[in-house]
Amino acid sequence: MKFDVRYYLVAILFILFDLETAFFFPWGVAMRDLGWAGFLTMLGFIAEFAVGFWYIWKKGALDWE
Repeated sequence: MKFDVRYYLVAILFILFDLETAFFFPWGVAMRDLGWAGFLTMLGFIAEFAVGFWYIWKKGALDWE
């Protein structure tokens, strides 16, 4: 049985963004201990995450046509 390449692409993107969001839990638990440096570092991570999501959205990687 053959699968479309887009199926694998969406699966890989799901795993990628699922692993990135897994970093949010430990950050939330240790938020008070990290201080402003940890907060600003996580804001940078969130910005990178948002830019990556915007990029794949604009490239059409999330379209099922």
